[in-house]
Amino acid sequence: MADLQHTHELDYDGDRVVKRYVDSKPGAAEREWRALNLLAEYAPDLAPEPIAYDDGVVTMSRIDGVPLRGLFARAKHVSGMAEALRELHTAVPGHVLRTLPVRPWQREAIVDWVRSRCAAWQPREPSADRAVKEGLRWLESWSPGEAGVTPVFGAGDGNLANFLWDGTRVRIVDFEDSGRSDVAFELAELAEHVSMWVDGEVEIARRFELSPQEERRMRECRKAHALVWFFLLSHEHPRNPPGTFQRQIERVLARLSA
Repeated sequence: MADLQHTHELDYDGDRVVKRYVDSKPGAAEREWRALNLLAEYAPDLAPEPIAYDDGVVTMSRIDGVPLRGLFARAKHVSGMAEALRELHTAVPGHVLRTLPVRPWQREAIVDWVRSRCAAWQPREPSADRAVKEGLRWLESWSPGEAGVTPVFGAGDGNLANFLWDGTRVRIVDFEDSGRSDVAFELAELAEHVSMWVDGEVEIARRFELSPQEERRMRECRKAHALVWFFLLSHEHPRNPPGTFQRQIERVLARLSA
């Protein structure tokens, strides 16, 4: 799940990057290492090359590129991002994908997390309180089923900073939450990540041709992810401009009414 917590430390050594994970995120290093190896085999040059793994420390190649977060995302950048995502989602063959663990923070975990935050919510301004009330009402009725589920390999993190533009193409970093997922869930997480709209809306979901069932599933998943970000942003964070939480309240209410 997207969060605002520090999960790792990065050291740069020439053309290598050493990523050390904190103890509070179990399994993250293993997921990163597995993803890098899978992508090195099935989608070479899309992500860093795996070099070494040792007790929670992953060493990988350093790839060139400017993070899309902080870069004014033009059409060519968004097109490159969409192309990279299609390659990521379809890279792992079905018979291999079926053997992989489901990525962390899928529907059940998000439902439990949001429900607990709703229960602990202390009344604030009326619009925020309304978002909590309507969000909980929707959450209790959410039953997505299997319609619109198209299995993919998911990175598990929608942060725009994880997409690097090298002047020609986009490549992807950060796979600590990766695993088996579905395209609607992954696109919903991307679309609702704060980095995708706080500095200017990046409409990545429109770059994908989805079936009607996938579209419906994505809309519902976007409601869930919008609620996640409602609580994550309920205390203003210095990396985001003032007023971000108020904008998130408006996004939640708009998603829930759609």
